[in-house]
Amino acid sequence: MQNYLIRNARIVNEGTILETDLMISGGRIEKIGSVSTDTNVREIDARGKYLLPGVIDDQVHFREPGLTHKATIYSESRAAVAGGTTSFMEMPNTIPPALTQEELEKKYDIASTTSLANYSFFMGTSNDNADEVLKTNDRKKDVCGIKIFMGASTGSMLVDNHLTLNRIFRDAEVLIATHCEDERVIKKNLEELRLSNTVLEPWHHPVIRDAEACFESSLTAIQLAQKYGTRLHILHISTAKELQLFSNMMPLKEKRITTEVCVHHLHFTADDYANLGYKIKCNPAIKASENKAGLWEALLDDRLDIIATDHAPHLLSEKNPPYEKAHAGLPLVQHSLVLMLHYYKMGKISLEKIVSKMSHAVADCFQIVDRGYIREGYHADLVLVDIDKPFTVATENILYKCGWSPLEGTELPASVTHTWVNGHLVYENGGFDESNKGMRLNFNR
Repeated sequence: MQNYLIRNARIVNEGTILETDLMISGGRIEKIGSVSTDTNVREIDARGKYLLPGVIDDQVHFREPGLTHKATIYSESRAAVAGGTTSFMEMPNTIPPALTQEELEKKYDIASTTSLANYSFFMGTSNDNADEVLKTNDRKKDVCGIKIFMGASTGSMLVDNHLTLNRIFRDAEVLIATHCEDERVIKKNLEELRLSNTVLEPWHHPVIRDAEACFESSLTAIQLAQKYGTRLHILHISTAKELQLFSNMMPLKEKRITTEVCVHHLHFTADDYANLGYKIKCNPAIKASENKAGLWEALLDDRLDIIATDHAPHLLSEKNPPYEKAHAGLPLVQHSLVLMLHYYKMGKISLEKIVSKMSHAVADCFQIVDRGYIREGYHADLVLVDIDKPFTVATENILYKCGWSPLEGTELPASVTHTWVNGHLVYENGGFDESNKGMRLNFNR
C-alpha cells in the first residue's frame, strides 16, 4: 500500500486547528507533526488547505438490493467519497428489506466487493420480526444498530404494534435508531385536506406531515427508551417543537438519547417548495422557516448531536405529481460537507463544530472503533478541502446514479480535493482510484 506524507496541512480536529504534517503508513495515521523521511512515500503539499477526519454519515439509502435503477452501493459510495464522506450507515428499506439476519448479511457481502467507502447496515424491523431483530444483540460489535420506522410510508416496515415496540425497546442491547412521525396524525391531516377537496401540491407536505406528527412520535420513542433504559438515537429532527425534548446538560458520551439533524432541514424551508416542488419532498417534511432557525440554534448549543444526510435518491421521473405518487427523498451525500462549509463561510458555524458534528460525534454516538478523529494509530480516513475553490453544482459534476440534485445551480464556496479511505487515496482532484474497497465498520460495545 502506498504511504503518504501530507505536508503543511491545517488539521481540524478535537476543537483545534493545527498547521503541521501528517504521515499515513499501512492504512493508518502513523504520525502527526513535523516529519522528515527519505522512504518510499508520496508527498502532498496541503499548504492553505484544511485536513479533516472523513465524514461519517449515519443515515443513507443506497437502494441496493432491489431498487438499483435509482442507486447502488457502488454508485453512491463513489459520490460519497468525492464529497468527503468516508463511512456510511445504510437503511434497511430495500427490496427485499433487511428483516432477517440473512438478508442483512447479503448487503454486507455486496458492500465488501463494491463500496469505495467504509460501511455498516441497520437491521430492519416490522410488526412481526422481533425474534429476528433481537438476534442483533449477538452482533453488536459489527452491526451499527436497529432501525424502527415509527410512522412513515414504508409498507411492512411501519412498526405501530405496541407489544412489538415494547419488546424491542426492552430487550435490545444495541442502539435503536428511529424515524419518528405519528401515522395517525398524518392520516388525519391528509383526510382533512381531501374532505375540503384540496388539490394537493408540494407545499401541502409539511401540512400533512406536520410538527405535531413529529413531536408525538418522538415523545413516544423517548418514553419507551426511558422506561427500559434503551440506547435511542432519533433520526432527522425537523421541528422546533421537538427540541424541547432534548438536553445539552451532559457530554455526548454520557447520553442515552441522542439526536440527528439533516443538511436539507438546515438548508431549505417551506418557502423553497415554490421553486423546487417535489424535488424537496422528503419524510419528515421540510417545514416553515422558524423550524430551520430552531434547528440551527439547537445544533450550535449541542441539543442536536449529529449532522447527516438521509441521502435518498429517486429518478426525477419518480418525483413528478400527483402528490400521492411523488416519491419522498432527495440525494445529498456528495454535497453535505461542502454545503456545511458554505455555512462556515457565512459565519454560521465553525470548522471545528462541523468536524465535531459530522465525524467526532458520530464515532462517539455509535462507538465506532478507531475512526472519526485524526489520531495516531487510527484508520487514515481523511479529507482535504480547499475552502477557497468554489464550484457550481451541475449535471456534469453530479455523481449520483439518479443524475440530479436539489442543489443544481447553487455555487458552493469550497471543494474536496483529496479523500483517503483506510489510507488509500480513493479520490484526487476529480479522479478515482477504485483499486481498494472500504471496510466494514466495527463497534466498541
